[in-house]
Amino acid sequence: MTQKIHSELGSINISEDVIAIVCGVAAMECYGLVGMAPRNVQEGISDLLRKDHFERGVDIQFNEDSISVTLYIVVQYGVKISEVARNVQERVKYAIEDQLGLQVESIGVRVQGVRVTDVKRK
Repeated sequence: MTQKIHSELGSINISEDVIAIVCGVAAMECYGLVGMAPRNVQEGISDLLRKDHFERGVDIQFNEDSISVTLYIVVQYGVKISEVARNVQERVKYAIEDQLGLQVESIGVRVQGVRVTDVKRK
């Protein structure tokens, strides 16, 4: 699917994959986010996606004149999950509006897991 933008000079079609990659890259810039998680539980909740597969952790719904995005993320143990989720929402919304010129109706964040980093014991 694509999102169409019409202007006085013509029209622009933006691919769903492009929107998903912009969302994934913007989300990964947030502190406390370890990675994107698969949208589908059968793909494995704990599997973090490689950087070249951001779009698999992003679900996009096209509305009449806006889009709604749901991100599936894994956060780092010890961070405040609500703050990480809020930061992800704000950064992704800004990236979509600034880079793509699309209106955002809503951004949902679903925390699929928490990753505990290995701590070396003395």
